[in-house]
Amino acid sequence: MISGMDHLPTTEAAVTALRAIAATYAREIEVTHDIGADRTSRRSAAGVGVTTDPDGSLPHEAYVEFGGLPRVSVRLFPEDDALITVEGVECPDIPREDVPAFLRSVFDGLAHVKTRRFPPGYFLIVPMPGDRAVKEYVPMLTLSPWLSGRVR
Repeated sequence: MISGMDHLPTTEAAVTALRAIAATYAREIEVTHDIGADRTSRRSAAGVGVTTDPDGSLPHEAYVEFGGLPRVSVRLFPEDDALITVEGVECPDIPREDVPAFLRSVFDGLAHVKTRRFPPGYFLIVPMPGDRAVKEYVPMLTLSPWLSGRVR
């Protein structure tokens, strides 16, 4: 995390933290911002020409893509959560504060794929601080070479 920052109160603060992670791991980063209720993905009911929330604020959403392998993208939502995609596997509803820790686990090589014999299945496991883990189902047909190399 950014030194001294325990909480990511805004989307811009989270983007700044992701830029720091990209610099740490020597990865390229591309950021796209959507600002306004008419531009954010979860505000389709905002109406035509409406750009602010009822309280007058502008919702801010960002889409971040990291270069290199594994292919990772992050969509930061105004509601303090994120959708992280690792090699095509979507991990929804990640709290904004957990996004940097999630990415460090992936980039440090701690993330792995667990296999199950019966019924057959694969799961992406991303360890998180505090003895937690994010576990997402991986369809066998979408098992990329990077994911296949992490099967346990």
